[in-house]
Amino acid sequence: MSLDQQLTRINVMQPWLGEEEVAAVAAVLRSGWVAQGPRVAAFEAAFAASQEAAHAVAVSNCTTALHLALVVAGVGPGDEVVVPSFSFVATANAPTYVGATPVFADVDATTGNLTPATIATVVTARTRAVIAVDQGGVPLDLRAIRAWCDPLGITVIEDAACAAGSTAHGRPVGAGAEIAAWSFHPRKLLTTGEGGMLTTSRSDWADRARRLREHAMSTSAADRHASVLAPPESYAEVGFNFRMTDLQAAVGSVQLGRLPAMVARRRERAATYAAVVADLPGLRMVADPAWGTTNFQSCWVEVLEDHPMDREELMVHLAEAGISARRGIMAAHRQPAHDHRSHAPLPVTERLNDRTLILPLFHQMTDPEQARVCEALSTAWRP
Repeated sequence: MSLDQQLTRINVMQPWLGEEEVAAVAAVLRSGWVAQGPRVAAFEAAFAASQEAAHAVAVSNCTTALHLALVVAGVGPGDEVVVPSFSFVATANAPTYVGATPVFADVDATTGNLTPATIATVVTARTRAVIAVDQGGVPLDLRAIRAWCDPLGITVIEDAACAAGSTAHGRPVGAGAEIAAWSFHPRKLLTTGEGGMLTTSRSDWADRARRLREHAMSTSAADRHASVLAPPESYAEVGFNFRMTDLQAAVGSVQLGRLPAMVARRRERAATYAAVVADLPGLRMVADPAWGTTNFQSCWVEVLEDHPMDREELMVHLAEAGISARRGIMAAHRQPAHDHRSHAPLPVTERLNDRTLILPLFHQMTDPEQARVCEALSTAWRP
């Protein structure tokens, strides 16, 4: 890599933050209320409206949202939870927090998502829930999955960590979910630094999640603060400290307003990549499924057998041009934390894990930067 390339490195992702977020945080600091409070409530209401969800509960990250989703759904020791191995390890970790067993299912070769068919191969009499992931922002067909799971009494939890701004069946992703979990990590389009959200159609689940995120207190810290004589609190069950701060929520509210522009820009950039990749034998780029649109949170390509380089060689080739790509989605069943678990064959998961990489894509990406990436992909065919 030349010195010029080192100075002009193209990262795989960077958040889109500006002076509006700075001003929002400053306003919170001046208010004197920085913990979970009125701005968290406002962010919850705005996010629920944007995703057409009945209720939204802000939490510390998506992993805690998944944890709470399992708790309020009644999943516990002795239960099995079907999860894709083709996902960040948090998806498989969450069931273990409640004493349940994650059971790995394979995914669709085109979308990287669970389907009714892949779920059906691993369901047993102990299956209590399915955590279905919109991997990389590609919307899964939740309608089809729920049509298969609901009659069996299997709760479907949508792991929409990557999917804010994606659509399914003409509605925002998550709109058709009984319960869903979201991430606002800096790798996602909408970020609060760290942070997450639980959305649900059920008021009883939302009410319990709000209590549990705050140690299961009978009265919230915000309500106690608003009272001159604070009411006594009680703790009916063991809860958690999964709260979001008003500082984070202030950033999230600004970011939510940016979301449509982010999605539009990323889809434009993805279309440019798709046109280039279509002319390069040996590469397949992720695309919209028939039932929805992706936000291209991760713009991943599969390196096929007829490509002159394998995935690792192509990543080195890109790095030599100052381009920081990333290996594709992990396979959790190959990680030491979970490789002791027995599982059904996962050929698609293992192939995608071995052959996919994520291309740089972010809102501020310039035409010259994307041209550099496209040129590097093309020169892999021109030694």
